[in-house]
Amino acid sequence: MGGTDITKDCTVGPKSTAFYEYRAKGGVASVTVSELVVHPGTEHSHMYHLDLETVDSLSSFTYTADAIRRHGAIASVELSHSGQFAGTYLVDKKKKGEIVQWGPSEGVRPDGRKVCQLTKPLIDEIVKSYGEKAALAKKAGFQMVMVHGGHGWLINQFLSPFFNKRDDEYGGSLENRCRFLLEVLDSVRSAVGKGFPVELRMSGSELFDGGYTLDEGVEIAKLAQSKIDLLHVSAGSYQKGFGITHPSMFVDHGVNVYMAARIKQNVDVPVATVGGLNDPDMMEEIIASGKADVVEMARALLADPELPYKVVTNQDQYIRHCLRCFVCMAERAETSTRRCAVNPYIGREIDGTEILPARIKKKVLVVGAGPAGLQAACTAAKRGHQVILCDKGDEVGGVLVGEKAIPFKYEMYKLGVTLGDIALKEGVDIRLGTMVDKEYANKIGADVIIAATGSVPFKPPVPGIDGEQVITVTDYHHHHNEVKDKVAVMGGGLSGCEIAVHLAREGKQVSIVEMRGELCPDANIRHRPLLLQEIEKQGIDVYSSHTVTGILENSLKMKNPDGEEIVIPAETVISALGQKANDEAAMPLLDCAPLVHMIGDCKGVSNITNAVYAGHHIAMDI
Repeated sequence: MGGTDITKDCTVGPKSTAFYEYRAKGGVASVTVSELVVHPGTEHSHMYHLDLETVDSLSSFTYTADAIRRHGAIASVELSHSGQFAGTYLVDKKKKGEIVQWGPSEGVRPDGRKVCQLTKPLIDEIVKSYGEKAALAKKAGFQMVMVHGGHGWLINQFLSPFFNKRDDEYGGSLENRCRFLLEVLDSVRSAVGKGFPVELRMSGSELFDGGYTLDEGVEIAKLAQSKIDLLHVSAGSYQKGFGITHPSMFVDHGVNVYMAARIKQNVDVPVATVGGLNDPDMMEEIIASGKADVVEMARALLADPELPYKVVTNQDQYIRHCLRCFVCMAERAETSTRRCAVNPYIGREIDGTEILPARIKKKVLVVGAGPAGLQAACTAAKRGHQVILCDKGDEVGGVLVGEKAIPFKYEMYKLGVTLGDIALKEGVDIRLGTMVDKEYANKIGADVIIAATGSVPFKPPVPGIDGEQVITVTDYHHHHNEVKDKVAVMGGGLSGCEIAVHLAREGKQVSIVEMRGELCPDANIRHRPLLLQEIEKQGIDVYSSHTVTGILENSLKMKNPDGEEIVIPAETVISALGQKANDEAAMPLLDCAPLVHMIGDCKGVSNITNAVYAGHHIAMDI
């Protein structure tokens, strides 16, 4: 996974070094630094460059390799060329629009940009550059390299009959389309010598019409196997199937493993599988059953870099599982940093990942066991404070509890359970079914109160809103068996759209009614397109720019943008009209301790990411 601070000169910044070291500390076998552009002259992406001319280039890679190796992990680096999709992470949009795009064949990209065909001299130059960068990586102390041959990047473009329309020795037959890949692998091997592991990352299948199939993927693997030490089988391409290449919450875990299993049956080199894997039991089964020899992870190790260590020490219940929410990838695209919804250190590792004991131990009362309160309690307890965590509900998790009834969001519910288990392990006194008012808080006599009382559903003054057929989205888990066949979801925000998808998958006839002109505009830029695709795929009726005017026994009334009244069938109505801060539960506590902090939704409705960050950092300040 790409780093967090690629410098102006495309060297590895200190934040990125710390980012990769964090994973090495957790017990992984290998850490791969991604992506090293092999030929900046034809690949203008703002990713890592490695050369002997740029100040700090070689040294930054050396420091990074050292940081990985000192924890016992193998340091590897990914050699990459984006081909006709060059310009990734380039901040200067004007420059991005002016760069020349190079690919196997002439053409025009879907965005209208012209693609120039690589000449034979340029191909030779790029092939040579793969070897040169591999040799420099070895010089810097890296012990392995990965050649990126998948996901729609340049090597994949040569392999693909969709992109490769050449009529020379690099196009046409499968053998010819593989020629560039094989030349690259020969160049790398010649540069690093025998005994230096070379990993090839490939898409088992491109998974779109016109791309190569798994049958051809098998043949590609067979042709390449003699030149590599590890075959890393991924899937699809960024341009045609982002949510499969990086499996989203809408697909099953392990959805791409079958490709590695099929290819493994036909090659003699070790095979690795990858793609949204976060369950140690599933990973163990993959290896034990012979589907793959190696399991690789990216997002799972952002959520919990200590996952390997926790597995081998029988601490599985304390693993923070990846939510597959794409916060990490959206943040990279939007702010050129990294962030993780469940791990407050990601992208900020250089600030320190150790929780040091507080000099003065205090009594801390945390009110509310949602994600913000749970994280605050965990961090405060790890610092040695005496922590009491109270919640009026009968289980921890707060708003996350409601996700237990939606299979593709179950990991959000599980996050609350995991944080609760961690809190107990750290000695937090958890008191459920406990309403904290001023009297109770004064009785506790805390030095610090952290009010994390969350949010409550917004309830508009719509006629019929109190009807028995109306279910608030946060209460769905209590009433999921009561939902009838025809459902209207009021509110096209994230929670409304996601529950609509879930209900449609259960065979319900679902409509979404949204006042705004578009659905879930606040969802992150990686998750939102996939969510909208699911809504279309499930045949959900969408009424944007419509306002609900009344809820009847078996129908819903609304006005369209022209003010005309429309009635749609609705035996069940899901109210997903957003949340409002529950500051009323927090405000009475403001004078019940020398220090009182309000965090999470009670301060301003936000999301899991901000809740976890707020909880951690407020506890670090105590």
